[in-house]
Amino acid sequence: MKLSNYYIPTLKEAPSEAEVVSHKLLIRAGMIRKLTSGIYNYLPLGLRALNKVAAIVREEMDNAGAMEVLLPMVQPADLWQETGRWDYYGKELLRFNDRHGRDYCLGPTHEEVITDLVRGEIRSYKQLPINLYQIQTKFRDEIRPRFGLMRGREFMMKDAYSFDKDEAGAEASYWNMFEAYKKAFARIGLRFKPVQADSGAIGGDFSHEFMVLAETGEDTIASCKSCDFAANLEKAKVNAPNGTCRCDEDIPALEKVATPGKHTVVEVCEFLGTDASKVVKTLLLVVDEKPVAALVRGDRELNDVKLRNATGGNDVDFADEKLVRKLTGAPVGFAGPHSLPEDVPVYADLELCQDTDWIAGGNDADTHVKHLSLGRDCNVTEFVDLRMIEETDPCPECGQAIEFTKGIEVGHVFKLGLKYSEKMDAKFLDENGKEKHLVMGCYGIGVSRIVASAIEQNHDESGCVFPPTIAPFEAAIISLGGKDEAVNAKAEELYAELKSLGVDAALDDRKDRPGVKFADADLIGYPIQLTLGGKGLKNGVVECKNRKTGEKGELPLENFAEAFQNWRKQVWADWNLKL
Repeated sequence: MKLSNYYIPTLKEAPSEAEVVSHKLLIRAGMIRKLTSGIYNYLPLGLRALNKVAAIVREEMDNAGAMEVLLPMVQPADLWQETGRWDYYGKELLRFNDRHGRDYCLGPTHEEVITDLVRGEIRSYKQLPINLYQIQTKFRDEIRPRFGLMRGREFMMKDAYSFDKDEAGAEASYWNMFEAYKKAFARIGLRFKPVQADSGAIGGDFSHEFMVLAETGEDTIASCKSCDFAANLEKAKVNAPNGTCRCDEDIPALEKVATPGKHTVVEVCEFLGTDASKVVKTLLLVVDEKPVAALVRGDRELNDVKLRNATGGNDVDFADEKLVRKLTGAPVGFAGPHSLPEDVPVYADLELCQDTDWIAGGNDADTHVKHLSLGRDCNVTEFVDLRMIEETDPCPECGQAIEFTKGIEVGHVFKLGLKYSEKMDAKFLDENGKEKHLVMGCYGIGVSRIVASAIEQNHDESGCVFPPTIAPFEAAIISLGGKDEAVNAKAEELYAELKSLGVDAALDDRKDRPGVKFADADLIGYPIQLTLGGKGLKNGVVECKNRKTGEKGELPLENFAEAFQNWRKQVWADWNLKL
């Protein structure tokens, strides 16, 4: 492609609204432009990168035996009502009515649609297993879209759905997709890690996220330094401490103490001269519109995802001040686990059964209690893992040290089981002629998010540093000929030679100053940059630059193809990629 005929509206500065590196650079490099909140136009360079990601994902899906389909973005409400997600999914589901007053939504995901399709077609176990995927636009009405392509409302996604006759088949399909994802992300050139994850709104009982490792990532990953354990923080398990339960030990009677104006754990500990590890923090929440109490140690943080899973609920939110007063008779900051209404279940973190003689809120204004026994003074519904893992905790699998790193979720694989097939009555006849429900899995990749994630992981002060597999152009020839027709002609010749070698190349033949061309080449992030000027032509060489390492050198114009291919292999090797 000759850039003199190409639309590349690069900018020296990014809009003030752009917060993260990828958002700034995608705009500055002329790859995207904002249409409205969380919705972007893809310009030619951005679309090229997006299509290259999609092509790699598509190839690995095909190699894994999945078959591509294309499902409607507009979905009827009745399918979502069958599964109960019409109400559960919340305001992220953009709903609307057609001219006949019928309810529809823009698809954030396609479990209902694909299950409806398959239940009308699959009749026998002989048709199984089957895996169908699509690469298509999704829409989720995020309450606060931000970070450009990282968290937009409209985005490009690959979603696949597997259907099997039994759990063993579903397990095989799951790990088949897991391996396909590893191959796809490795081919793209990303540094990534698969981690254990919560299934969230999709559902199911088992899932992994694929995280691109980047310091600017929104998610924190807990991983072991000694074994293969890795999980996002909301999923990371904390094992119960070793030792016997002490909840029933004899301790002094419950004693109320005045703590005027001391609402926080820190304030209470300073006032009473104790440590936060001796305090029980009582958190009142609403799970599916019903009040629940969660107890964690005063120096720990509640993991609301673990609480949701422990209760079997869906929506979890903190109780408002009015409800807190109704349940405890006290203002916020003085709730305790004793004397709560009997119909309020109390879930306590596993760690709390390893000690006793606690301090807690007194369920009275400006009051706390000492000598609290969870066995004597409270009706604990269940002791369960409720807290956030901390970097000082041991690995839950091998007991060795863990570390926290930052990551960006770009893929998620789920074992759905029977969640959708039972609710939508998707059945088949097994080998004995009996009806059974299909066992499902689903597998998503954020195609547009990968483009942004690649930049978050690979950039410098000059701009994007794209892997050669997904760069808008793998190579750029920068012609400094100006009015020198000999240089321009040789640049055209090199461009044609690269094309004949199968290299996705661009020729920067624009009538701009050399500095502008060099700045744009680094900003856009061409992995291979070749510069030809009058001096180089005279000396029979073209200057080459590896964008990743910054290393520069020269390639001979004579027998150029052989020298270029050898150097190109090294550029790819720097990305741990093979041609």
